[in-house]
Amino acid sequence: MTDNALTLFNSLTRKAEAFTPVHPGEARVYSCGPTVYNYPHIGNMRAYVFADILGRVLTWKGYELTHVINITDVGHLTDDADAGEDKMEKMAAARSQSIWDIAEHYTQAYWADVAALNIRQPAQWTIATDYIEKMIAFAERIAPKHCYELDSGLYFDVSTVADYGRLARAVTEDGEGRIEAVDGKRNPQDFAIWRKTSAGETRQMEWDSPWGRGAPGWHLECSVMSGEVLGFPFDIHTGGIDHREIHHPNEIAQNQAFCECGGSGSMSLADAANSGARIWMHNNFLVERSGKMSKSSGEFLRLQLLIDKGYHPLAYRMLCLQAHYRSELEFSWDGLGAALVRLKRLLSAARPLLGSVDDGATLAQAQAAVTHPKLVPLLEKFDAALADDLNTPVALTVLEEAVAVKKVDQAQKGALVGAMMSALGLPLPDREALRLRPKGAQIDEEEIGDILARRKTARANRDFALSDALRDELAAKGVEVMDGDPLGWEWKLA
Repeated sequence: MTDNALTLFNSLTRKAEAFTPVHPGEARVYSCGPTVYNYPHIGNMRAYVFADILGRVLTWKGYELTHVINITDVGHLTDDADAGEDKMEKMAAARSQSIWDIAEHYTQAYWADVAALNIRQPAQWTIATDYIEKMIAFAERIAPKHCYELDSGLYFDVSTVADYGRLARAVTEDGEGRIEAVDGKRNPQDFAIWRKTSAGETRQMEWDSPWGRGAPGWHLECSVMSGEVLGFPFDIHTGGIDHREIHHPNEIAQNQAFCECGGSGSMSLADAANSGARIWMHNNFLVERSGKMSKSSGEFLRLQLLIDKGYHPLAYRMLCLQAHYRSELEFSWDGLGAALVRLKRLLSAARPLLGSVDDGATLAQAQAAVTHPKLVPLLEKFDAALADDLNTPVALTVLEEAVAVKKVDQAQKGALVGAMMSALGLPLPDREALRLRPKGAQIDEEEIGDILARRKTARANRDFALSDALRDELAAKGVEVMDGDPLGWEWKLA
């Protein structure tokens, strides 16, 4: 069998590149994590499903993975480009709560969503406020050549590094329009490294620094945490496509300065060491036409809302797998329902083959277990799909082919299907957990089961009047009986 070389699309070069690790046999990945001022919406969570698939594929290809995700609990303003209030401070004031309590509550909520979506735990969660001293030291190192001080704080001069904004490909002579105009800025794109607390202002999170009491800039945090834990250069940096325009170009500029890669025009970012990470990867947006993706919309689309409406969170993971991570993915309730049906069909077919799905399957393990001539080509097709820039839609189709194949050794088929499901992060939950069960449902599974058992007996005795009466009793409680359901689910909550 051919071991397909892993290729990944690098946003920096705008092309697919063969993955060659900085440290042989290892893969070091950093993912921009949430700012924990509110619940994440499902569009936010697409980024972590994508990062999880990337990590699983790296494990599948045999690399020893070190994955780091940060938690931003300070420094991120209401506009990504140095404008507005600190998101954390604003929410703490609105809720009349400690900013530390706000951070703890929403961190725990985010971690609950991570678990619900079967996203693997990273090697390390880095918390921004744990790295303040290192952020100050980082800023002190780059300040003499690359920064200047204004009354409002310390700013990075983007003209001191080469190819600023190349990642975004959006820099014009007029500068980036989303960046706040600050008196004294040398260049419109210059950004804050450290923000001084204004006279008369009270902040819950502030620290002493050489530039006055204040807080770090959001961009500084990720440069420091990624470099401290993974070392420069590391292999892959991930985030949502919205980070490609401002946040990540600013990270790259800081990394260039820290690595002393030289001044303007003296280097190309094609040299991997100069950007901090060799490959920068970005997932595209989840699109929702009603406008409920925004956290300002009231009942915005968070994972708990999907659960409250009766959808297992794995249905959302399936929805994400059905689209390539670089493609826009449109959300609709019909689409989520179809993803849930597809998931049920897959798990119904896989359950007789598997007791459970082991985490962290590798291609080498699958190759050792699968030798049947009907199964080996499917394993190769599946590996080729994952190796082709994480092509999960194709990989998912191959998994379904493997589940459906007949007249093969069942132990080998189970090993193949289990390995594929592990690589896609699809566990094998209890069948009952996948039922549509809205939050307001007033009937429980045991009561439904009892009525269905009585109805089955009535049908066996050809007592169709009683059978119909029991069906109507269930219908009055919002339960739709699904006679002849090929999936064997028997009922759903209407």
